[in-house]
Amino acid sequence: MSTSAPPRHTAAAPSRTAMPACDHVPRPYTGPSRADVLAMRKQFTNPAVFTIYSEPLMIVEGYMQYLYDETGRRYLDLFAGIVTVSCGHSHPKIVAAMDEQLHTLQHTTTIYLHPTMALFAKKLASKMPKGSGLDVTYFVNSGSEANDLAITMARLYTGNFDVIGVRNGYHGGSPTAMGLTSHKTWKLNLPSSQIGGVHHAMNPDPYRSPFSGTREEVSSRAAEDIRDLVRYSTPGKIAAFIAEPIQGVGGATHGAPNYLPEAYAAAREAGGLCIADEVQTGFGRTGEHYWGFENSGVTPDFVTMAKGIGNGAPLAAVTTRMEIAKTLTQRLHFNTYGGNPISMAAGLAVLNAIDEDGLQQNSKVVGKRLKDGLGKLMRSHPLVGDVRGMGLMLGVELVRDRATKAPASSETAAVLDAARERGVLLGKGGLDGNVLRIKPPMCITAADADFAVDVLDESLTAAARS
Repeated sequence: MSTSAPPRHTAAAPSRTAMPACDHVPRPYTGPSRADVLAMRKQFTNPAVFTIYSEPLMIVEGYMQYLYDETGRRYLDLFAGIVTVSCGHSHPKIVAAMDEQLHTLQHTTTIYLHPTMALFAKKLASKMPKGSGLDVTYFVNSGSEANDLAITMARLYTGNFDVIGVRNGYHGGSPTAMGLTSHKTWKLNLPSSQIGGVHHAMNPDPYRSPFSGTREEVSSRAAEDIRDLVRYSTPGKIAAFIAEPIQGVGGATHGAPNYLPEAYAAAREAGGLCIADEVQTGFGRTGEHYWGFENSGVTPDFVTMAKGIGNGAPLAAVTTRMEIAKTLTQRLHFNTYGGNPISMAAGLAVLNAIDEDGLQQNSKVVGKRLKDGLGKLMRSHPLVGDVRGMGLMLGVELVRDRATKAPASSETAAVLDAARERGVLLGKGGLDGNVLRIKPPMCITAADADFAVDVLDESLTAAARS
């Protein structure tokens, strides 16, 4: 097997604007070649594990908002592993906290006391809205587990079974979470009787809604659809309503600020509890507030979180009120790795880094600069049908015709490849794979945002010509 670094496999197409300077020097890569890694992956890993680019990219190192391939080439990361990284790749403070814990105690289960879990839970409670009672947390490993556990507690607390989600939503990859997910390619192909009392309300996204009217009117009609589901598709009572404040995989879609208040009211009228899936919107990413639900002025009964909470460590959590949390004591429930010392050290370091580095404010300021720049691109590129989102959780929907809104799926893939060649990594989402998903580490700078806009300008032009 070859261990020498191969020649660069992607022809560089430099942007008119140079990438912002960075003092970090990546270590020389001496591992298997990209070709060998690709061959091993094709032979020994499940083919469902996909790659995003037409020519798969190999990443071997990261530092803050940047990633490096095996040749040492640097990329601006605007996707951050689907916002797994909130504070930046290999953030020095977080790495130090995890390293210290690794050399002290690698693992113990929650049947023993450990100080970091208690300290982290207390710190997390301090980040919830004051007076909300959201101060009791159960730690798990993934967002899927967090949403599963929230549904379990909601069913135990209410005595009801049915759950309402939102079309186009995504809540994870476990059987229960896949049932909550609404699109056929993202969920288990099971009869409705086996999905477990899950129903999906209309999406409040104004860009592709079947409802007409203002953004607020579209949101009101989408919220009213919850009442229709209760009336016609459930026993009349529900256990929970779950929604992302801004849909992630669905393409950074969201309703007007009146949607969640009206949706929560409809769910609570039916006896249900409300779950805010903050896996992608939490921890200051939307800029104005620490939690995405706060942008709508609501207080959920559960907050589920993952990805950014651990900055890459396998960590997730469910926070709720004590009277709801107590219902779980009816069952013998434990999680072998939930609350493990290393993940707890990472989570506590993340909360501290967000505060110390001013990352929520940075998301607000740099996010606005980036969104404004994307808005200008919309005026010069007919491919851009919509620019949306908040803070550093943004989406750019590409269409072949603004009147018909025909999805530009192949063009989106071309934009991703063109941007990658110019040093910028993007994600994609939406039901048709035609939305550029922009969710970088929250430490990106104004210079990074300007560089990204320039690269997108060139990439959109290249895609339109191809």
